[in-house]
Amino acid sequence: MDPEATSVDSDYFYYVTSQSPDAEETRSHTLYTSVFLPIFYTAVFLIGVLGNLVLMSALHFKRGSRRLIDIFIMNLAASDFIFLVTLPLWVDKEASLGLWRTGSFLCKGSSYMISVNMHCSVFLLTCMSVDRYLAIVCPTISRKFRRRDCAYIVCASVWFISGLLGLPTLLSRELTLIGDKPYCAEKRATSVKLAWALVGLIFTFFAPLVSIVSCYCCITRKLYAHYQQSGKHNKKLKKSIKIIFIVVAAFVISWLPFNTFKLLAIVSGLQQELYFSSEVLQLGMEVSGPLAFANSCVNPFIYYIFDSYIRRAVGHCLCPCLKNYDFGSSTETSDSPLTKAVSNFIHTEDFTRRRKRSVSL
Repeated sequence: MDPEATSVDSDYFYYVTSQSPDAEETRSHTLYTSVFLPIFYTAVFLIGVLGNLVLMSALHFKRGSRRLIDIFIMNLAASDFIFLVTLPLWVDKEASLGLWRTGSFLCKGSSYMISVNMHCSVFLLTCMSVDRYLAIVCPTISRKFRRRDCAYIVCASVWFISGLLGLPTLLSRELTLIGDKPYCAEKRATSVKLAWALVGLIFTFFAPLVSIVSCYCCITRKLYAHYQQSGKHNKKLKKSIKIIFIVVAAFVISWLPFNTFKLLAIVSGLQQELYFSSEVLQLGMEVSGPLAFANSCVNPFIYYIFDSYIRRAVGHCLCPCLKNYDFGSSTETSDSPLTKAVSNFIHTEDFTRRRKRSVSL
């Protein structure tokens, strides 16, 4: 595989829109890269920056004690916000048909920030899923770990690890001149680099993905067990299960296509065989890339729509005069009365099991 046709990188923009400036592009492709993508990126930038800024402000200035899960949500919003501020650079890149006109420093710096955001987002989402798993499925064990100081240490560790994982992007990205035209591109990939990219992809995406899906499957099973045990049509339970599927679906739809094409590109490069043509991989990157970072724009709205605690915090932040106005019913997140009810059910279930065991002995 020609590395200049499809370069493997650890961030969203590891493809170069126009690696072969002498090649003729079709009209539809040109319209997509130079018209649609700049408009799409601009919309994501404006909506995402505003949404994440409001979310961070609402949680930061919220009076009273914050929930444990809000620490992760604020860090996730900060990660998305940092990524989104780099989008104007890539808007200019797409509008100029792949030319990088903002210098070598911003080429390396923005690529590094994007890589850090990608890892940070995946790890924070994994931490949030584990936090909810511990709160609902393992309430006894969770008391030892679900503390504010532990949450801050975990978030700091996530940022530090993500910063380290972004270093290869910082070192490998460079401003390349093809003729007299500058491109922000990846250096030629070697077999060793491709092997490390494959290992990194498995441990920084597919392993966290399995963890997230597994945690939410266990949570859903416990919620259904509680629903069947109570024998009541609990609307909060149904809504909680719905939220779980929406969060998982948003994560999978945003990240899985991009990383699947990235995996195919790495494997093809290692085998030095074109299982898929470079044109197919290039097209896959151009279509799935925007989906990957659109998640940074969508997250605040998911929490606003389905978490009434955050909805109230945002409402009170934007309209302080409406302090006594109720923006929604009690929240259905991991620190809610619903979680306590499920935890009590699990305690009762475990006690019944132990009692049966002792009787049988």
